[in-house]
Amino acid sequence: YKTTAFISGMFNSDLEVSRFEGASIRTVSGLRGQVKKSLREGQPGSFRATFEDKILLSDIVFCRTWVPVEIKQYYNPVTSLLCKSGAEGWRAMKPKAQLHVETETPIEVNPDSIYKPIERKERTFNKLRVPKSVESNLPFKSKHKDDTKRKKKSYASKRAVVMDAEEKKKYTFVQAVNTIRNEKKAKRRVKNAERRDAKAKEQAKSDERLDAARKARKRAQHRSDGKVEAARERKRIRG
Repeated sequence: YKTTAFISGMFNSDLEVSRFEGASIRTVSGLRGQVKKSLREGQPGSFRATFEDKILLSDIVFCRTWVPVEIKQYYNPVTSLLCKSGAEGWRAMKPKAQLHVETETPIEVNPDSIYKPIERKERTFNKLRVPKSVESNLPFKSKHKDDTKRKKKSYASKRAVVMDAEEKKKYTFVQAVNTIRNEKKAKRRVKNAERRDAKAKEQAKSDERLDAARKARKRAQHRSDGKVEAARERKRIRG
């Protein structure tokens, strides 16, 4: 949804939007996008589009369109060949490429028509800042919860925890129980992996047997079909 935008002012009706669905669009800053669907609400001709990055409200979006133009054909037959010696002495007009080669004239190059590498500047967006007056009226789940970094350590992190003998025994017992549980989990994980490997091997063997039986059945079917076809051919030849 961050790269989606609602655009208006490009088309005049929903019919035009449906005609250009899937067309490539672009912003002045160089972000490429695509026309998706027309909007039911808002100005006629508004549509939803997706881009490769987040665009700004001030970005101008344009769509490049090409219209096929048919060139008028011109035909002027030469009846006199414009020469007394006939067709052998007549020479048609030389094309531009041939003139360039004969006169060794370089082709004119427009610098604006040369392809240039597209350089997109990395865009930085301002962070969302909610005013305190608005944040105070928000529910707790929507409030900003990032704690600011402390320059000094808090009292809870600096204080030392000293356990007595009974607490040490409980802590040691809990550690031993956790160690035993982790070892059991590791053994169970290894057993499950071995069981899966064995099951995969059995499945592969059964698949091989089924493939062999299927191939044998197909060979027998083809053999019987061939015999029936040969009998029909012999019967047809005998008449």
